[in-house]
Amino acid sequence: MKLQDCRAIITGGASGLGEATARKIAGSGGKVLIADLAEERAQKLMEDLGENVLYIKTDVTKEEDVQRAVSYAADQFRYINTVINCAGIGIAAKLLGRRGIHELETFSKVISINLVGTFNVIRLAADQMTNNEPNEHGERGVIINTASVAAFEGQIGQAAYSASKGGVVSMTLPIARELASYGIRVMTIAPGLFHTPMFESLPEEARNSLGKMVPFPSRLGYPEEYAKLAEGILENPMLNGETIRLDGGIRMQPK
Repeated sequence: MKLQDCRAIITGGASGLGEATARKIAGSGGKVLIADLAEERAQKLMEDLGENVLYIKTDVTKEEDVQRAVSYAADQFRYINTVINCAGIGIAAKLLGRRGIHELETFSKVISINLVGTFNVIRLAADQMTNNEPNEHGERGVIINTASVAAFEGQIGQAAYSASKGGVVSMTLPIARELASYGIRVMTIAPGLFHTPMFESLPEEARNSLGKMVPFPSRLGYPEEYAKLAEGILENPMLNGETIRLDGGIRMQPK
C-alpha cells in the first residue's frame, strides 16, 4: 500500500510517534484522521498539514468514542484502509515502593489504555475495513500497533507498562491469523528509547545519558524513524503477524 493511497486513523497522532507518522502519510498525499485527546496539539498539526488531516477527540478505551472516530473517517475519506495505534501512557511504579504497594488502579489504567484501547481500535476498525474493495495484492487494510522493548526486557518499575506492551505483542499473531482471510495485515513495532513527549521533561544531560545506552546509533531514536518503518510495513505486503524491534540493538538492564 502506497502512502498516497492511505486513508488512515492514527491514535495518539497529535504527538510523538503518531505525529511523525501522520506527517509522513499526509505529506505523501494520504489522508489521516488523528484520534487523540490532545486537542490543541491536533489543531496545530491540522494547520501545518492542511486538508489531508482531520481530528476527532477520542478516548481509545471508550467504545463509543472509537466507533465515532471510525465512522467519521469512513464518511470523510469514503473508506479506511490503515490504522496505526500509537495512543499509550507510561507510568513507573514499583511493586513494593517507598510510597507503599503498587496501586491496582494504576496498573488497571495502564492496561486499559495501552492494551484494551489498542484492541478496541483494532476490532472496530477491522470491521469497517472488511467492506473495502481489495487492492492488487488482495489487501483490504493494514493495522500497525505500537509495543515497546519493555515487552521483552521490562525494567524494575515497569510491571504495568511491560504487561500492557507484552499483551500487544502477544495478540498480534492471533489477530493477524484471523484477519488474513479478509486481506487485512496486522503488524507491531516495538520501539526502544525514542525522543517522545515521555522524555521531553528530562534534562538534556539525562536524555544524552539514556541515548548512550543504545549500541548504535548511540542516541535516542527519532519519531521520524518510527514513521519510516511504518511506511515500510505499509508498502511491503509480505510483512504480517510479526513484531519488529526498532531499538538500535539495545537490551534493557534491570534498572
